[in-house]
Amino acid sequence: MRRVLKWLGVLLIALIGIVVIAALVGYLVSERRIAQTYTLADEALTLPTDAASLAEGQRLVTIRGCSDCHTPDFGGQVFIDDPMIGTIATANLTTGQGGATASYTVADWERAIRHGIGADGQGLLIMPSYEYAGLSNEQVAQMIAYLQTVPPVDRVPAEPSFKPLGRALFLMGQLPLLPAEKVDHGAAHVASVPAAASTEYGAYLSTTCTGCHQPNLAGGVVPGSAPGALPSANLTPAGNLAHWSLDDFKATLRAGITPEGKVLDPAVMPWPITAQMTDVELEAIWLYLKSLPPATSSG
Repeated sequence: MRRVLKWLGVLLIALIGIVVIAALVGYLVSERRIAQTYTLADEALTLPTDAASLAEGQRLVTIRGCSDCHTPDFGGQVFIDDPMIGTIATANLTTGQGGATASYTVADWERAIRHGIGADGQGLLIMPSYEYAGLSNEQVAQMIAYLQTVPPVDRVPAEPSFKPLGRALFLMGQLPLLPAEKVDHGAAHVASVPAAASTEYGAYLSTTCTGCHQPNLAGGVVPGSAPGALPSANLTPAGNLAHWSLDDFKATLRAGITPEGKVLDPAVMPWPITAQMTDVELEAIWLYLKSLPPATSSG
């Protein structure tokens, strides 16, 4: 019996040692990735100053979901606060106390939006720049021009912290802490994209949908979601959207009620944002979604 207890003790110590080593390795590997820096050439952008361009910039940051994460006043908010995962806040985009962009150059703004990289060269946490990497120079300039005009908000964001589970999920690809890792930083950018009711323009607009509905738009549980989170809808022809008409689609994204009578929760499906899209934009997205191959949701 003593021998059995002795071996059980040795086994327990060995298991504890393995856990400690794994945790240490996970910490070091995750810290190395978080601390990685990028060096990119400045993008030559000229910011507009006319009222129409600033108004369009305001609309673009709305329909592209910037105010959804950074709050309507762009002062930022706590995005993740979990004792097992950690704490992460979105940036204060104003010039107020705690603002991250007060000293930003135009190039800094561009790198943050399209590359997910901060002024210090490090990847920005949870900034979904892979959704904005393909935006035209014209629209990025309009967005930056507007964001530089928003009133200052005094809001100091919480310091980021990462708990063991958060680091483990990050390393397993289940918590997208560093979207900059998913961006093709060498890709060329077009000067402008003409608005048209076409599948091409729909593909350009639909990148904003991929964060929740997955890259193939087949829906599923969003990586990093809380346990028990409901999956996002399948937007391909394999989903319920196949039974809708264009008018159904437009009405749903403007009123938040599906043809079946389901009321959409704005916190889950931000239809007040899509309500600000034009008829051409909504039709383009509709045409693009209809052109996709049927795909299976991830959950």
